[in-house]
Amino acid sequence: MTTFVLVHGSWHDGALWKPVIDRLEELGHTAYGPTIAGHGKGVDKAVDHDDCVASIVDFVKGEGLSDIVLLGHSFGGTVIARVAEEIPELIGRLIFWNAFVPQPGNCLLDEVPPHYRALFTQLAAASDDNTVTMPFPIWREAFIQDVDLDTARSTYEQLSSEPFQPFVDKLDLTRFYALETPRSYLNGTEDIALPPGEWAWHPRMSSRLGMYRLVQIPGSHEVMLSNPALLAEKIVEAGRP
Repeated sequence: MTTFVLVHGSWHDGALWKPVIDRLEELGHTAYGPTIAGHGKGVDKAVDHDDCVASIVDFVKGEGLSDIVLLGHSFGGTVIARVAEEIPELIGRLIFWNAFVPQPGNCLLDEVPPHYRALFTQLAAASDDNTVTMPFPIWREAFIQDVDLDTARSTYEQLSSEPFQPFVDKLDLTRFYALETPRSYLNGTEDIALPPGEWAWHPRMSSRLGMYRLVQIPGSHEVMLSNPALLAEKIVEAGRP
């Protein structure tokens, strides 16, 4: 039995992991899906990246967990890299699922294509609380293109605005890159949230991990919503010793 801690990405909260957690538990594992500070509906969005990291560190310690497999999805990759710096003794393996693995000293915004950089900056500036709301056309075409339109709309309604400050905070990550914690990269073969080519998730992000296990899964950036059972099985594959 493995204990998984699943860290969501931007615009999400921990509740969206429930179908994946249910399947992991059916397979005999224990799984948690905490919500990162500043994420979800109706919460204070005035958080920075350190707050995001501290919320996951506090969750793991508060639950008394150890030897966990810590997974980060998308933005969550920046969080689990920093969490690994803070509590390496509690982590048995890291899984980056189509997740950012920033270069030392970069922020998340440094790692996205120029058109996303400009759009997110513009949306945050236009908001009244320094947040970014996901435009539905991007969600439909680039994030969850493997479902029908009704499902795309219903899942979009579950999203919430994203704090912008964690996108622009520079991350040192010196300690992360010195760690020898085993790591895996879980790659969605139809994930075009980062466009194919020079900006693609794999191998651009995965190659930064040094030695790592590669596990591939068919589907979009949001296969947690479009095929949660298969994602759970691939998480087990990525997380096994």
